[in-house]
Amino acid sequence: MKALLTGITGFVGSHLASLLLNDGVEVIGTYRAHNSQQDGKRFDIPSIKDVRHVECELRDAAAVDALLAAERPDYLFHLAAQSFVPASWASPSDTIHNNVAGQVNLLDSIRQQGLPTKVLIAGSSEEYGEVHADELPVTELNPLRPMNPYAISKIAQDFLAVQYYRQYGVPVVRMRTFNHIGPRQNEHFVTSSFAKQIAEIEKGLRPPVLYVGNLDAERDFTDVRDVVRAYWLAIQHGTPGECYNIASGRSWSIGSLLQLLLSLSPITVTIEQDAARMRPSDVPIVIGDAAKFSSLTGWQPEIPIETTMREVLDYWRDKLELDKG
Repeated sequence: MKALLTGITGFVGSHLASLLLNDGVEVIGTYRAHNSQQDGKRFDIPSIKDVRHVECELRDAAAVDALLAAERPDYLFHLAAQSFVPASWASPSDTIHNNVAGQVNLLDSIRQQGLPTKVLIAGSSEEYGEVHADELPVTELNPLRPMNPYAISKIAQDFLAVQYYRQYGVPVVRMRTFNHIGPRQNEHFVTSSFAKQIAEIEKGLRPPVLYVGNLDAERDFTDVRDVVRAYWLAIQHGTPGECYNIASGRSWSIGSLLQLLLSLSPITVTIEQDAARMRPSDVPIVIGDAAKFSSLTGWQPEIPIETTMREVLDYWRDKLELDKG
């Protein structure tokens, strides 16, 4: 079996590649030419070294056509996206164009070439947006009330996938994944940001001041390795055209995760709120309901949050040591 992963050098991509390779799947990963220097560093991840890398600008329809004609994958995991919410506020049009145009080209190429490729679209719980307290936990039937440009782009991807299935029979499975965390996540994301700051303070690379955003917000966190296991199950067993939540079913406040990380370190810090880390709009609490997917596949999250936090912190400790060397 052959799987094509867009965004192979991203956080989720590297973990999914590792899982697929362990299952004997041939993995091809796309990357952008203008990111080649950054991506080159990510190719050092062990799981990525065994992936065949293909340069492809997904917004270029001709390049996408050529890629799919050459590879004819059994599975396509579409992970590539601008996924950082604050960046979507800084450049809304770029986020929407990047996230929507690439997917249109992929689905339209599959349609035109008549490929039997089964597609997984990595959506987001951000699509649900403004969730009211009496709507928790969030099921796939909750209304979509997006609160940022990134969420709007993911809804567009979600609905496009439905249309390509209904109109053309492209076998697309849609995932709405709640917050996922783990080793290798970009430092712009909350738990990774905390862990990097703690590791830098431990090594004396910065003063013992830890900068934070909103610590009161509560979110549903799942380890990325549980998430990619869900993606592999979904593309094999998911019903084309359907959408599935991926969530742990419980919430953690951002402040409690910060305290958990600090409990794993000997340092004492001063915590300061940074206005730049606050979102223009935020929801107090989000909890997801993955019962639909669990009943279909038996999937349940398996990695405890304490294990995830310890491994995130160790990742940054190791990375800072390697960077210093």
